Amino acid sequence: MQIPQLMSEQYREAAQLIKASEDIKVYSHIDCDGICSGAILSTILDRQEKEHEIEFVNLDVLDDIELTHDLTIFSDLGSGQHITTNAKDGQKIIILDHHPPLRELDYKDDKPYTYLEINPLHHGIDGSYYVCGGGLCYFLAKEFGYTDLSWIGVLSAIGDMQNQKSGHLEGLNEIIQQDAIDGGYLELNKGDLNIYGRNTRPLFVALSYFSDVKLPITNNTTETMAVLEELGIDEKHNRKTLNELTQEEKGKVFQYMMGMLSKAVPPKYIPYLPQLILGDSYTFLKEDYDSFLRDGSEFSTAMNACGRNKEEKVAMEVLKGDRFVALDELESVSKTHRYNLATSIAKVAEGDETNIIEMENLQYFDGDGIKPEIVGTITGMILGYCNWKKPIIGFTQTDNDGLKVSLRCSRLLSYDGIHFGNIIREISAEVGGSGGGHAMACGAYIPIEKKSEFLELFNEKLDGLLTT
Repeated sequence: MQIPQLMSEQYREAAQLIKASEDIKVYSHIDCDGICSGAILSTILDRQEKEHEIEFVNLDVLDDIELTHDLTIFSDLGSGQHITTNAKDGQKIIILDHHPPLRELDYKDDKPYTYLEINPLHHGIDGSYYVCGGGLCYFLAKEFGYTDLSWIGVLSAIGDMQNQKSGHLEGLNEIIQQDAIDGGYLELNKGDLNIYGRNTRPLFVALSYFSDVKLPITNNTTETMAVLEELGIDEKHNRKTLNELTQEEKGKVFQYMMGMLSKAVPPKYIPYLPQLILGDSYTFLKEDYDSFLRDGSEFSTAMNACGRNKEEKVAMEVLKGDRFVALDELESVSKTHRYNLATSIAKVAEGDETNIIEMENLQYFDGDGIKPEIVGTITGMILGYCNWKKPIIGFTQTDNDGLKVSLRCSRLLSYDGIHFGNIIREISAEVGGSGGGHAMACGAYIPIEKKSEFLELFNEKLDGLLTT
């Protein structure tokens, strides 16, 4: 895939708008993709010697936002929000977003302000798998010749789970990936075991987190230790990480996982099972060998930890090169984040009684006391405790008496062609809220009194769509 001609022209225009502006504000999302997007844009502006402000925000603050700068740039958000309501004559707006857009490509015509939206969906390119916000920002960096930022574009795609459906990066992401490889920033290992924590977790722990389908090993380290000992991979006093396994040992794990999964899923899903187990792994070659930043998945998790704990600036400084003060702060934030996740999961899913409520076509939990910033992460991790054949929805209250809604599902459901991001956008709008996102991971904000209606409408919408 190549960048379409019109899209290339848009990037040239965006570069000219930046060069012609002095008073610049950047708004970016709080997740890994948004933080990577912000870091790339901030680096471009630094190198162009442009004074700028950057603010990381949730989507719910953007509707009808006040625009007070000569040039405002929105990255990894903006397309789905009403950000032009208060635009003034002569102002300039750039959007670099991969989410479904509210406005058509010709929206810019006949406006008293300059409006430039670069969105892959306007060019027939899937923004869920082929390019994300950080990737779009990287192509702007490339317009300036800053291809050394390609590795951040790869990291953003990993953090945005653009590789989760097929196990590898596709579409425009492949261009970014190749730039990073050619520049000596990235090593790609194709068809590796797709298990999180290859550098930092013992394999028996990493395997226990498998959650796309609930298996005997899921959340059961006693079982995973027994399995690995039976396969001759691990010994009681010599536990290995995934990185330490030979290709032969990885093959044994793959065959065992295939056997378990084949017994647990309907026959129609069996052709997709290898994609749950295998996937490309990404090593950032400029990072220290024993650093958690060296592995793409672990690096992206650390970025998300900062976003979920309102420390996006710490993550951005690490991305921009600070491996001293900012890295120490990043490690501290990650430790706190892990503790918060563990206590929240224990509250919802562990113990004698579960707080997960199952309906005909979905399941949900009330995350009372869980911070809105981490409810999406919690929802994804709780997949391993519930019925994988249905999506799981988590609710928690926001500061303004609304509800934050997060939905996650097994990757297998995406092979049925269900796009939960589109569904949650439609249902949340029906109850006076807003939402959207990707096929397997999405969210919304709704009025607190509309929770029951939201659940009923969502449950009805899924009638006949799910595998029984």
